[in-house]
Amino acid sequence: MTDEPLERWAARRQGRLRKPGERKAVTLGTGPQRANHVDPEAPRMILEWDGFAWQPLMPVANYAAACRVLNSPSGDWSVEEVETTGPVVGRNPLAPGTGRHRKPPP
Repeated sequence: MTDEPLERWAARRQGRLRKPGERKAVTLGTGPQRANHVDPEAPRMILEWDGFAWQPLMPVANYAAACRVLNSPSGDWSVEEVETTGPVVGRNPLAPGTGRHRKPPP
């Protein structure tokens, strides 16, 4: 086995890393993330990679709006596409102390 020069390895590694500014959409709802076509009318959160972690960028109304934001140049989306209703309030069945993992009362 031959050793690869550090500069070549670093260049290959840098090419594989996610670039800052990359965006993705996740479904806002309970349960695991599923394919986009399963619930196209569900609201989405647009996330942006800052080089270290995914940061929330904006909520959008549905899959179509998310596609418009993801496929447009950075910051080139209209205000109508952004959902301005705020967070969804309600009981989260996945929160601790609910559902099948609830501790029995003392």
